[in-house]
Amino acid sequence: MPTLLFAMASILAVDDSPSMRALVYATLTNAGHRVLQASDGVEALTVAKTEAVNLVLADVNMPNMDGITMVRELRMMSDYRFTPILMLTTESATDRKKEAKEAGATGWLVKPFDPEQLLATIRKVIT
Repeated sequence: MPTLLFAMASILAVDDSPSMRALVYATLTNAGHRVLQASDGVEALTVAKTEAVNLVLADVNMPNMDGITMVRELRMMSDYRFTPILMLTTESATDRKKEAKEAGATGWLVKPFDPEQLLATIRKVIT
């Protein structure tokens, strides 16, 4: 059976928890991805304006600018109108998921995350 080639992506990981950012960073870089990091939505928007990324992975609950507001802001930027944005959060309420989807989020994963599931989801949305 032929091996499917999977292009490595440039991913912006946004989370106010340094330990969660480190875990996401390790998972993604070990899979060969380039990872940029931001600690909140404000910082993420700054990074997004200066760096091109293939995917954004963000927490919902963060100081300064929450993840759902960040998704709305990213979707208003022409470079990010169609970029996959996955929410990675402890939040599991249906209304928050609906709000994120309406803002433009592509998908929703709940923490703690399974590294293989995270990588499989990323493959699904960027290929």
